[in-house]
Amino acid sequence: MSDSSKLIADNRRARHDYHLLDRVEAGLQLTGTEVKSLRASGAQLGQAYAEIRDGEAWLVGASIAEYAQGNLRNHRPERDRKLLLHRREIDSLAGKVGEKGLTLVPTRLYFKDGRVKVELALARGKERIDKRRDLAERDARRQIERALKSRR
Repeated sequence: MSDSSKLIADNRRARHDYHLLDRVEAGLQLTGTEVKSLRASGAQLGQAYAEIRDGEAWLVGASIAEYAQGNLRNHRPERDRKLLLHRREIDSLAGKVGEKGLTLVPTRLYFKDGRVKVELALARGKERIDKRRDLAERDARRQIERALKSRR
């Protein structure tokens, strides 16, 4: 991330559950109370995914907490939010998602130059054995780091 970016939420679960292939940055169509809530870091991407409906891209399942100082016009935390992408990007993603086993998963939500952006990854689901292998590799790396650190 560059200097003008501020991370709001990171979807670490996506790296555990999916093989992440291509990544694309998209804008989000939000209300004022949603942006204010995001400035207070009130977002979760754990169960979120993106889908293409009627030629438009939507972020589904992302939770943005209600704004504490909001009024009756406050937003619903679980509503679907429109993703802002160019037509050719939407068409390209729709074609790739049409392939077997691919899905669009949000990996990061962040501010970039004052605007809210979401990083979407084209992803393929991992098998259980792949998840176990990744955990074993991570543990092995930690043990190697500990051994090297204790030698110094």
